Amino acid sequence: MRITSRVMLALAKLGNALLVKSKLLPTDPVRQYGLDPSIATFYVARLNAYSDLAALDAICRKLGLPKASGETTLGNARLPSFIGIQNPPRLFSESAKQSQALAQGQAIFQALRAAPGTKVQIIPVTILWGRAPGKEKPGLATLISGSLTPSWFRKFFVVLFSGRNNFVRISRPIEINQLLNDKADVDELPHKLLRVARVHFRRQKLAATGPKLPTREQLFNGLLASPSIKNAIAEEAKSKGLSHDEARREALKMLDEIAANYSDAMVRVADRILTWLWTKLYNGIDIRHVERVHELTDKGHEIIYVPCHRSHMDYLLLTYVIYHQGLVPPHIAAGVNLNFFPAGGIFRRSGAFFIRRSFAGNKLYSAVFKEYLSQLFIKGYSVKYYTEGGRSRTGRLLPPKTGMLAMSLQAMLRGIDRPISIVPVYIGYEHVMEINTYLKELAGSHKKNESIFGVFKAIKNLKNYGRGYLSFAEPINVNQFLNEHQPDWREAIHPTETQKPAWLNDQVAVLADKIMTNINSSAALNAVNLLSLVLLSAEQFSLSKTKLLAQLEFYLALQKTAPYHRDTTQPTESAEALLEHALTLKKFDVYHDSFGDIVTITEREQTLVNYYKNNVLHLFAVPAVIAQFLLYKDKVTVDSCFAHLEKLYPLFADEWFLNPLRDDYIADVLTGFEQQGLVTRKDDLFEMNSDSQTRSQLELLGRTIQLTLERYAILSALVLGKPDYEAAALEADYQTLAGRLGRLHGIKSPEFFDAKVLASLVHSMKSQGLLTCSETQTLCGNDKLAALQHTLVTLLPARVWQSIADTVTSHSD
Repeated sequence: MRITSRVMLALAKLGNALLVKSKLLPTDPVRQYGLDPSIATFYVARLNAYSDLAALDAICRKLGLPKASGETTLGNARLPSFIGIQNPPRLFSESAKQSQALAQGQAIFQALRAAPGTKVQIIPVTILWGRAPGKEKPGLATLISGSLTPSWFRKFFVVLFSGRNNFVRISRPIEINQLLNDKADVDELPHKLLRVARVHFRRQKLAATGPKLPTREQLFNGLLASPSIKNAIAEEAKSKGLSHDEARREALKMLDEIAANYSDAMVRVADRILTWLWTKLYNGIDIRHVERVHELTDKGHEIIYVPCHRSHMDYLLLTYVIYHQGLVPPHIAAGVNLNFFPAGGIFRRSGAFFIRRSFAGNKLYSAVFKEYLSQLFIKGYSVKYYTEGGRSRTGRLLPPKTGMLAMSLQAMLRGIDRPISIVPVYIGYEHVMEINTYLKELAGSHKKNESIFGVFKAIKNLKNYGRGYLSFAEPINVNQFLNEHQPDWREAIHPTETQKPAWLNDQVAVLADKIMTNINSSAALNAVNLLSLVLLSAEQFSLSKTKLLAQLEFYLALQKTAPYHRDTTQPTESAEALLEHALTLKKFDVYHDSFGDIVTITEREQTLVNYYKNNVLHLFAVPAVIAQFLLYKDKVTVDSCFAHLEKLYPLFADEWFLNPLRDDYIADVLTGFEQQGLVTRKDDLFEMNSDSQTRSQLELLGRTIQLTLERYAILSALVLGKPDYEAAALEADYQTLAGRLGRLHGIKSPEFFDAKVLASLVHSMKSQGLLTCSETQTLCGNDKLAALQHTLVTLLPARVWQSIADTVTSHSD
């Protein structure tokens, strides 16, 4: 290295020590990518700048990797370790010296040819100074950001102003052996290496900062000039007797209501506030499977995040996590009810765009919104929306509303050149801030509109809410999905206009169901939902501490042996540690006497904790039914359990968005019972052990599903007890009978009485052929429903079934 270069590098390192704070992603690339510090290591970066090299050297020293500013021995050659693809321009010129990157690449491949079999790792490194995307028309803010390729003089100011926001992303090493195998002409290998690196850095920058931003005026003018909106304006003017200018102003007003106004400065401020907020609210955020998102961005995918919706905190939490994973915050579809002062402006500048609850009868609004959404995809913005439409008041996933999903697929039909992937996201909490409000709404209170006063009240009540859980579920490649389910979908592609294809609604419904299924496959078990699951199944919502811990250990072991899905998040703590943590959240009490401790749900929380139970009940549905079947039969086989479950599982799958039932899952559950000493296996037969401890543990597990089975039993008993049932009368009688059972058996679960849950069950039974509609639109039972009822009789306690039967008999008389 020349003396001048050494001096410049030394100055850069001094500046780095004083001014730069780097964020590294992933946090442990050595372990994640299997990097080997002992072999020849080269680093490829977009820009050949001393400040970048100094920042990378500091990271390498921290990770124990060879320094980037040195030289690497490869065979008999000594080569520079750092490869900067592009040189910065000269001080008073737009041009730059020719980069040595190609020559360095040629030297590497020549050394490899001279010493075949030599191990080498070439590591792409993305170095960004700030995360501002830049403007389509650069201004002063862009000139002092890292979004352009700066001269050394401008780079001084970039480091000065953005040094505390330096971002370094180390990527998986380039597969050199694959390049060697793929390319017959070895002279082309250095060119291919640089092409691969350029594409990689372009994708990394787009993923981290997003595309360059137009001004709001540029955006609106471009949208209003689109054929679809121009046609809608003309139709609006004609149908309502308006002038063209009046209709255009109405479209412009709609765009102003809808469109986000993303600001990197606002996001940085929000990041600091949210970092403070999470430390006040939560003990930590458990994040899983984020590597799936990085794999998609590495491949250049357009990403649509579709999370479940538990709380208003979801908006903040997911965006915060995405930003801290080095990805640009998505544009967020938010209900127009959140567009209130001053929160609406803050949300809008954080990337939110606002959507009305209904487009019905407003063709101009529909055209404007669809065109705006299409432009987001075309320009390369990631998007986030909640397909449930609103927050879950019961803790279970809501049936999806498919409007946004349908518009996303229609946007694809505009011929977007990037593949699109949907990333379902599970979000869970040990405490939901709005839980008391949800209970009031389920009891009949009207939903209150959001306001600034609600925000101040939430801030006033800040307290420790335990942990949050966020898991990126298995992504769905939309292009691949359509290729498999609708092979001719490309025939509907039109670059400007997209008529709704006849197949769209059916495929959207299948896709929505797949999204919800993937979300529930990634559910997170935690201290609160596990204790809720156990104690809500116990008499008086109480258990001795010894018995509670034994049941918790049983559930933890069962989920390890027979997990519902590989993506399920499981606690790493012991049952004792989970209990200690849960007690700090004030939802559970411990009573002491001379015989030992009793753990119970606090009286105030006895109804509320059903919410947390419902987050994860589906993970125990099959084990609970098998437990009930064992208690009834004593001896079972995998086949007999499957025969029993196949009558119930379709209803479970509709209710909880479950994957198809697998024989090996049933076998795993029974193996889990065997490992816990609850059953003894003889060939294919599993026999329940006769001791009281076994019966007690299986009874508690079986009761987790009891209220679900009771709902099925009430509905089947009512319909089979009367030849024809009008829907309104069935709902009224169900509510009456559910209320009676609630009083007789101490049921406090809100969804047991919820009309929406009943409506979903009726719809599911109709789709499964358990209910039929007569010509007069009344509901009738059939032999299939009677077979289900017979199964329910074997699984429910006699006292519960007798209450249902007696009430239905007296009612029909």
